[in-house]
Amino acid sequence: MKRFLFIFCCLLLSFGTYAQAGRRTFSFNADWRYHIGDVSDASATGFDDRAWKQVALPQAWNEDEAFTKAIHDLSTTIVWYRKKFSIPKGITSDKVFLEFEGIRFGGEFYLNGKFIGRHENGVMAAGLDISDLIDRDHENILAIRIDNSWSYREKATNSTYQWNDKNFNANYGGIPKNVWIHFTSKIYQTLPLYSNLKTTGVYVYAKNINIPEKTMDLFVSSEVKNETLQSRLVNFVAEVHNAEGKLVKTFSKKFNLPANRTQQLTMNSTMNQVNFWSWGYGYLYTVTTKIVQDNKTIDAVETKTGFRKTAFKDGMVYLNDQVLMMKGYAQRTSNEWPAVGLSVAPWLSDFSNGLMVKSNANLVRWMHVTPWKQDVESCDRVGLMQMLPAGDAEKDVQGRRWEHRTELMRDAIIYYRNNPSVLFYECGNESISEEHMAEMKTIRDQYDPAGGRAIGSREMLDSKLAEYGGEMLYINKSARHPMIATEYMRDEALRKYWDELSYPFHKDGEGPLYKGVDASDYNRNQDTYVVEAVHRWWEYWKMRPGTGDRVNSGGVNIIFSDSNTHFRGKENYRRSGEVDAMRIPKDAYFAHQVMWDGWIAPDPKGLYLVGHWNYAPGTKKDVLVVSAADRVELAVNGKVQKEAEKLYDFLYRFPAVDFEAGVLTAKSFTKDGKLLNKKELKTTGEPYKIRLTAQHGKNGLFADGNDMVLAEVEVLDKNGLRCPLASNTIDFKLDGPMDWRGGIAQGPDNYILATSLPVEAGVNRVLLRTKYDKSGRVMLKATSSGLLSDSTVWTVQPLKTMADYFVKESNENLPSFLARGPSPANPTLVQLKKSLKIRAVAAGANQEKASQSYDDNELSDWVNDGQLGTAWITYTLQEKSDIDEVDLKLNNFRSRSYPLQIFVDEKLVFDGNTDVTLGYCTLSFPRTRGEKITIKLKNAPFTTRENNQVEMGGKKLDDGVARNDANAKGTLSIIEADIHQVLAN
Repeated sequence: MKRFLFIFCCLLLSFGTYAQAGRRTFSFNADWRYHIGDVSDASATGFDDRAWKQVALPQAWNEDEAFTKAIHDLSTTIVWYRKKFSIPKGITSDKVFLEFEGIRFGGEFYLNGKFIGRHENGVMAAGLDISDLIDRDHENILAIRIDNSWSYREKATNSTYQWNDKNFNANYGGIPKNVWIHFTSKIYQTLPLYSNLKTTGVYVYAKNINIPEKTMDLFVSSEVKNETLQSRLVNFVAEVHNAEGKLVKTFSKKFNLPANRTQQLTMNSTMNQVNFWSWGYGYLYTVTTKIVQDNKTIDAVETKTGFRKTAFKDGMVYLNDQVLMMKGYAQRTSNEWPAVGLSVAPWLSDFSNGLMVKSNANLVRWMHVTPWKQDVESCDRVGLMQMLPAGDAEKDVQGRRWEHRTELMRDAIIYYRNNPSVLFYECGNESISEEHMAEMKTIRDQYDPAGGRAIGSREMLDSKLAEYGGEMLYINKSARHPMIATEYMRDEALRKYWDELSYPFHKDGEGPLYKGVDASDYNRNQDTYVVEAVHRWWEYWKMRPGTGDRVNSGGVNIIFSDSNTHFRGKENYRRSGEVDAMRIPKDAYFAHQVMWDGWIAPDPKGLYLVGHWNYAPGTKKDVLVVSAADRVELAVNGKVQKEAEKLYDFLYRFPAVDFEAGVLTAKSFTKDGKLLNKKELKTTGEPYKIRLTAQHGKNGLFADGNDMVLAEVEVLDKNGLRCPLASNTIDFKLDGPMDWRGGIAQGPDNYILATSLPVEAGVNRVLLRTKYDKSGRVMLKATSSGLLSDSTVWTVQPLKTMADYFVKESNENLPSFLARGPSPANPTLVQLKKSLKIRAVAAGANQEKASQSYDDNELSDWVNDGQLGTAWITYTLQEKSDIDEVDLKLNNFRSRSYPLQIFVDEKLVFDGNTDVTLGYCTLSFPRTRGEKITIKLKNAPFTTRENNQVEMGGKKLDDGVARNDANAKGTLSIIEADIHQVLAN
């Protein structure tokens, strides 16, 4: 009892601000018990649960299966949870709310034996008001029955949920996200939890943003309930603290709160010297909204947020007045780790999402379902913009399943509308009808009218309502709403496979068939994975902002980290990540780092020397260098090699370089020969020793049962260099109050939870998790036969606890990433090309559809009648102009080549075959002045690459406008044509 009183007093001091405010929030994650399987009477207060497993949340009950089982084999069943709790004396408990950040999938909640609610969407947060049901003087029992069946059906309608899908939505069941308990007085600001509570909380937003002057008008709006029997005159107060904790603004307004009513309180004030949130600059403010009566704060809510200015116009995205080409990753929302699933420590979310930013990504598109709160807040801190879905599978739906999607979008918008990193709301993973788009826009406009966020969907190429669009694998351009590829480059590569010439010798394209398609279509080693990564980004880069009126606004690469979702190779997980499941980078990660380092144009100093320099004598090796510079030089032990072949603007290939042990050096230069950067690879010696390092959150390591340590083990030679071909088995020994979660490697059960596992390419990582309320010293030792061992030590800090509640300090005081600095002051957009306007068009056939070849609608096209003699089209410009090139999106763009001739005022300026692409081909020719441009099919088009590729679900990949013209000998089909004058740089 003395210990409890001491801790209680400490907590009163720690929560002094909250105590004065009359609101307190605690973690409700501790001391749960669960049982796998349905149990009768498990909701009853007298039920004996002593034999049930004890757990601290967040934690999926089937977490051990993450990466050891394929997604479709993850266990599903009924699981019961129970938690006993009391309200400590001294806590104001007029109103008591529970906040579940999310359960998987459907749950039924019971308090003290009474049914109190249901939550069934399997994704978003939900709240429960237990104020009238809780026993304030005795112990309470909360029981939850959760069903994570793949075929879960809504109880009221018997409808399934579209996003409960075995391909992409990894099924980590139970309560894999945080739970909180909130105590307030009867006059309080509501929680942003629409499910069950039907409340919307606080909304903070800015208007009249002036970036150069650093000013804006700050608005705060809070939904307030007065559940007393008297009206109250209150002062609504807002206090704004900057990222350094300094109070920079206070303003207030008086309101009358009628008895037993809900009211929206809104006020605004001007702010000066604002630090605006930006890419890689997670500058956040804390806005505290208070309800004050008679100079006493009766409720206070802290909202962590940031301010930025956005626009979505002219086919481009603007952030803080500057054009930003979108580049990043389409990441599975589960964002999972081996043997843990999604329930990682808060700092690990920052570590993973921060790695995206360090690769120079600026956008993450969470796939199919809304991410959990921890990832959204993490993106705020690291400066990573988000494309936020509600829930979807692969198509538009009707009836109750569509209503599920609108309800989920509503809940997500309310929950995340104060998070500055959210720039896009995604309505679907496929196009939706204009009627449905209008519904979604209405929801956005109702709950987030001033957040500066675009709402759209994948595809939506011809929509008049969507505010952005973009297909999955293809290049789209637009002069209207931005076109952003939502998931490009689906190739896969294990991190351990360097190339065909070094251990463990992976031939490009080697692997099993997938739905009848050969693995050569997708299965890479690290070298060829880099080539593909550069090639694919280059296609978007060619159509970047500044290349005319119609541009592409970028794209996101699927996926960032290897994922326990739909797969094609021998492994039972997806290996498309630029990092592996433990977030160890592959070479393609560094390739993106070079290409993406800039708002549009990359920093020319970017340079990466691909691979390693450890081969058998006599080996000839194609050496790859990724660079944004004008020229790259390669030397072996100081001997300069022949000039490289330059591919795709960013890739330099030095063919058949003779291996010679020593130092491989790459240098990059400007056009005039100025050295920009230098990188080296050194031949290493034999494995000699182990290096073991460990990291945890910069805010500390806490015994909350969820905080984690990530330990990295490397095999080094005598000179301390990592041995890139090492695959030694490492034996780990743990001593101290933490649980072993381990890592992953190729082998039996993917070595999940194993305490001995091999390094791959000389390195691996393992995870350890704290135990609830168990603090102290921890030592981890790593040994391997024939190598010098290593060990590392750290300390787990104790918790601040009060009965069943604790302060989740691992969630607090996490630092923001500010390394990139504020948005650039100088214009990022450089106009490289001028689009020449078309006044009239004439065609050899189907004249009435000729204008569809330049109508800024990639779902329409012009096509002739299949006769070679009519396979021509002539564009007349608005005025005579200098003409340098034509961009064409031709039907069957990914498989068919067209022998074309281009004439300017009857002068032949181009005669050649078009390349197959992901969309557009650029046909350049010597500058010619003229007014009429004729594009003519010279001979029959021919197939250069069979369109055998299929989506993960087996659907054949798109190849333009669907039409049965494969055997037509004289068919010319133009989806879009752009005529350009190239401007001087």
